[in-house]
Amino acid sequence: MSTWGEIEQELLANRLPTGAPDLDKVRRRHLKRLADYTGRSCIVYATNGFSPRPGATGPADILVSLDPDIAGFMEVVHGIPKDQPLDLILHSPGGHAEAAEAIVSYLRGRFPGLRVIVPVAAMSAATMMAMAADEIVLAAHSQLGPIDPQLTITTTEGPRTSPAAAIRAQFKEAQADLATNPTHIAAWLPILRSMSPALLQICENAEELSKTMVKEWLQKYMFHGEVDAEAKANAVTEYLSDYQQFMSHGRRVDRDALRAVGVRVIDLEADQELQDRVLSVFHAVSHTFTLSGTVKIIENHRGKGMFRAVNVVAVGGPVIPPQAVPGRPVIPGVTLPAAPASGPAMNRQQRRAAERRSRKHS
Repeated sequence: MSTWGEIEQELLANRLPTGAPDLDKVRRRHLKRLADYTGRSCIVYATNGFSPRPGATGPADILVSLDPDIAGFMEVVHGIPKDQPLDLILHSPGGHAEAAEAIVSYLRGRFPGLRVIVPVAAMSAATMMAMAADEIVLAAHSQLGPIDPQLTITTTEGPRTSPAAAIRAQFKEAQADLATNPTHIAAWLPILRSMSPALLQICENAEELSKTMVKEWLQKYMFHGEVDAEAKANAVTEYLSDYQQFMSHGRRVDRDALRAVGVRVIDLEADQELQDRVLSVFHAVSHTFTLSGTVKIIENHRGKGMFRAVNVVAVGGPVIPPQAVPGRPVIPGVTLPAAPASGPAMNRQQRRAAERRSRKHS
C-alpha cells in the first residue's frame, strides 16, 4: 500500500469516535512497518513548507529551525536504541544552516549510522543535512537543491530575500561600471543604499559557512576512509554551492546529477518493498498536513512525536483554532506531543444543513 489514494482509503476505514480519520494511527502504523522491514530506527522530519497553509507565519512553522526542532528531535530520539543505525525520512524546503548543523551534530553523535531517505524533496539546508548521511536514498522523482545561502535585506520596497552570491556579484558589477562610468551613480544609488557596510562580509561568511559544514560532513561520514575523500568532498560542495550554474535556489538536483559528482545515492526503486513502505509513510504524512492544522512533524517509529500546528481555515467558513479540532488540544505556535487530527472541512451543502439544525434547536 503506497499510493496517496490507497492511504486515503485506509484512513476512511480507520476513524476516531468523532468520525474523523485516525491520522495518527495510520501514519504510525506505516512508520512501524518501515522500521520492522529495515531493522533500523526511523524518524520522519517533514514540513508543509512547499505548500504552506495560511497561518504558518514564522520559520519555526515550516523551516529547519533551532527551536522547536532540537526539542523535537530530543523527544523522538529518547528511548531509541543507541546501537541501531537511523533512517531519517526528510521532506523540507530548508531553513537555517545553523539549525541544520545542530541537528546533524545531535543525530550523528547519537547513532552509529545515518541514512537519509528523501521521498520527494529536501532543499537548501535540508540538502545540507542529507550530505551528512552515510548514503542517500532517492526515487526517480526525488530532488535535492543548491546550498548557496539566501539573505534577507531591507530595501525601500520592504524586505527582500536574495542569494548571497547575487548580492556580491551585483556589488562588483556596480564597482566595475562606476569605475568607467561615474555618471551612472544615479541609477546605482538606490541599489547601493540597501547594502549595509557589513553586508558583503556577511555574504562571504554565509557562503563559507555552508561550504565548510557540507565539506566536513562529507569527509567525515559519506567518504570516510576513502583515499580521495577530501577531493570528492570538495567536488560535491563546489557543485551544490555554485549559484552561477543553478541560477535559482529552488532548482532541482536529481540523483543522476548527484551521482555524477560523487554523492553516494541509492535508488529507492531498487528495493520494491522499501519503496512501498517509504511512500506509505510519506502519503500518510501528506494526509496529516491536508486534513489537520499540522505544518511540521517530527516522529519516530515507536509512535512518539512532536508536531507544529497552526489555525485551520475552512474554505468559506470561519477560522477553526487547533484546540477546537477533535482530539488535538494544541495552542497555535506551540509544539506538543502528537495527537489525532481533524477530518476534512464541511462542504457548502453540509454547512447549510448544520446552520438549519442550529436555528431549529435555538
